[in-house]
Amino acid sequence: MGGSARVPAAEITGLFGALVKRMSRKMLGEVPDGAGVLWNQPAVFKDMMSFGHKSEKWKHLDPNLATFAHMAAVGTIGCEACLDLGYFMAHNRGLDEVKAREVPRWRESAVFTPLERKVMAYAEAMCRTPLAVTDEMSAELLAELGAPALVELTARISAANMAARNNIALGITSQEFSTACGLPPLATRSTTVASQA
Repeated sequence: MGGSARVPAAEITGLFGALVKRMSRKMLGEVPDGAGVLWNQPAVFKDMMSFGHKSEKWKHLDPNLATFAHMAAVGTIGCEACLDLGYFMAHNRGLDEVKAREVPRWRESAVFTPLERKVMAYAEAMCRTPLAVTDEMSAELLAELGAPALVELTARISAANMAARNNIALGITSQEFSTACGLPPLATRSTTVASQA
């Protein structure tokens, strides 16, 4: 966990605010600190959450692949809050939490399939500056996933990129949701692999 946010949290108020607090407690057990930070501009909060909610209805991409891509993307950017939340949500949704735990060190880990590795490599490549996506990466994923799932994968990674950069810039840090529900700590990359990535 890091320090406090760079923007002070606002009180979450009103009818929509009450709904936000109720849904946060239902999903996470508490209201995330980041919700109060974003509540300084409720329209931004609402629109970001609305997009996230709508993206949950996309069904062309396997949910485990979506989670691994999200976690690889936010890990590349360095958003510990997003990485922790992704791990926690994988647990809550009954996804493969053993693999989700290994995402930070996916290049070293033996638990992932070749397709899962391609998805995480694509996620990392999309989050580099400049972008490092290649024609070969896209062609392989297109052949294995199909066009609808590849478009969905790309959109999910783009959204994760936005959320992660937003959180880091605002100083929103992890609340250790995964620890609170008893998950083992996320795996970490070795120093050698991290420096080569």
